[in-house]
Amino acid sequence: MIERQNDPRALAYSFAFQPIVDIRRALIVSQEALVRGPNGESAFSVLEPLEAPFIYEVDEQLRADAIRLASTLGQPTDLHLNLNLMPRGLEMSPDSIASTIAAAADVRLGAEAITIEITESEIIHDISLFVAIANESRSAGVQFAIDDFGAGYAGLNLLAEFQPDAIKLDRELISAIQTSGPRQAIVRGVQRTCEDLGIDIIAEGVETQPEFDWLFGEGIELFQGYFFARPGFQQLPEVLFPLVGA
Repeated sequence: MIERQNDPRALAYSFAFQPIVDIRRALIVSQEALVRGPNGESAFSVLEPLEAPFIYEVDEQLRADAIRLASTLGQPTDLHLNLNLMPRGLEMSPDSIASTIAAAADVRLGAEAITIEITESEIIHDISLFVAIANESRSAGVQFAIDDFGAGYAGLNLLAEFQPDAIKLDRELISAIQTSGPRQAIVRGVQRTCEDLGIDIIAEGVETQPEFDWLFGEGIELFQGYFFARPGFQQLPEVLFPLVGA
């Protein structure tokens, strides 16, 4: 548990980690750090009371603390971390990602082992600033992913301005996709777009065998969700890899 008692807005929190897996290779390719309360409470309980600009200061500190905790749970040479970022914080602190890279270096974790996730639904007021900072960070080895793709309203516009290394399909698109023609058509369209742009697709929030079977049958190989592993509070959880054809 991390406590910031020297701040009048003292905040106590910790993290859970949920794997992102490559099914074809049966590998854990990354661990997403998910903020939790000190006893495993939801991220909402930690972040909802916070207001700008303090929430952006906390956002930066969360990534550093997640890196430090993860480094005590696994060997740095084996770790890859997905860390969330509120893009509007970059307008206040353009060095925010650089500080994350520095925190990783402190535990002998290279920048290439960090993927920054941004949420599609959060408005990026200054897209040119965001793209400039992101491209500078990419030159250091950091990768980027758009989280909850399909849940907001800026996804395709954002892809036109900024091509991430990966997108994570939102759970609402994934839920019972094997029975939904419209969702299937949307996912196939996103697949074609991402293939043209050289962007990986991660199916996020997969919970059932039929959901997995349909998505894997369509060629998606990167997954995250309860079907493989639930978030592990203060631990790197084991993964259940489903059997797939050769």
